[in-house]
Amino acid sequence: MIAQLSGTVLKAGATSCVLDVGGVGFLVHVTPSTAAALRPGEAAVVHTSMVVREDSMTLFGFAEEGEREAFELAQTASGVGPKLALAIVSVLTPGEFRRAVQAEDLARLCSVPGIGRKGAQKLVIELKDKVQVLTDGGDEAPQPISNAEPELWRAQVAEGLTGLGWSARDAESAADNVAHLVDENPDIGIGQLLRAALNSLARKK
Repeated sequence: MIAQLSGTVLKAGATSCVLDVGGVGFLVHVTPSTAAALRPGEAAVVHTSMVVREDSMTLFGFAEEGEREAFELAQTASGVGPKLALAIVSVLTPGEFRRAVQAEDLARLCSVPGIGRKGAQKLVIELKDKVQVLTDGGDEAPQPISNAEPELWRAQVAEGLTGLGWSARDAESAADNVAHLVDENPDIGIGQLLRAALNSLARKK
């Protein structure tokens, strides 16, 4: 299995990237916050997990090894595939996911697109004794907003949300909801903004 890739970023989208590793381009599906930290032409290292199906082999990549562990652990719960596991890691840091499951915080788990109350209850039942391996280390590795491109964050947040399944209208509304955070702290990370935007959308459910 491929556990890590180190190479040059060829393309970086809202939820995927292409890494050139020794002349071979690897398509990797990533969280919006990981994608926001990637720049075409620059070197990058991503921790990866390969999901093998009968008709495909798909790579998922993460900025932190702990995110990959949370991604793989989430899939041990019944009904959780790689797409939903990626959404979990996109919304919750490994430490937040552990605490939500251990505290049986269904509302927090339901903030993830695709997880309803029954799904949250299943996560608690099936993972409560397993999530203790997830740590707080590396929970947040902020990618500061570029002062040269002050509105770039808005596009990154909106694209990240649409990549997770929200409508363009909801994504734009969520970006508006977190704009004050940028004014208050210009050095806030894209990952933090995405989570704040997702929390604002979760309150609409």
